[in-house]
Amino acid sequence: MRIILPPSETKRSGGDGPPLAAGSLAFPELDAARRPLLDAVVRLAGDREASIHALKLGPKQHDEVDRNLTLLESPTMPVIDRFTGVLYEGLDAGTLSETAREFAREHLLVHSALFGILGGLDRVPAYRLSHDSRVPGFVLKRHWAPQLAAVLEAESGLLLDLRSEAYAALGPAPVRPDSVYLRVLTEGPGGVRRALNHFNKQAKGRFARALLEQGEAFGDVSALLAWAEAAGWRLETLPERPGELALIV
Repeated sequence: MRIILPPSETKRSGGDGPPLAAGSLAFPELDAARRPLLDAVVRLAGDREASIHALKLGPKQHDEVDRNLTLLESPTMPVIDRFTGVLYEGLDAGTLSETAREFAREHLLVHSALFGILGGLDRVPAYRLSHDSRVPGFVLKRHWAPQLAAVLEAESGLLLDLRSEAYAALGPAPVRPDSVYLRVLTEGPGGVRRALNHFNKQAKGRFARALLEQGEAFGDVSALLAWAEAAGWRLETLPERPGELALIV
């Protein structure tokens, strides 16, 4: 089983790991695509005004340019500890048990606009790049989609996709019975359901945490649904949307 999380715009500074090195990240077959994009992001950071425009930074976010300028020399930390934001607050990686973190090492993936698909405990520096950032010479969807789709296609077993639609488009998951996309919905009067925004991310983070703490690699969707029901999660198939599950909160 693989659980795929989106990244976070916000990240912790610092780290106690060495700078990035070739072959240090999961899926080393992506290194040939990672390196030119890394170099381009560093070059872009050399032009502060161009970076602010390309990364769509607000007045209080200009220090993100400095992060990109030094990202090849910066210390690293595990990606689930690096990322902050609402989803990662729900995940609360710092309080996961050691057993849960080891499960994350084997079964958790995180999608980064800069690095592609990462292992959950891969060590990365602080950086700024989003799915809609404009890096000279690169169209991120064209750069990543074919390669990330191939990486995910090669993953056997249950694939549970918790990414946003924007990141799912940067690396499409395979279409097969054991590959499912998770939507978070709320149910109002009369059974009317609607999507959530802020609480969508929080729920995904909490659900991912529960999966990691459970530490069970479910073999198929039926097994996942049975566990969710027993654990008090309302998880359902969506007959009108084949290949998708709804987490009702």
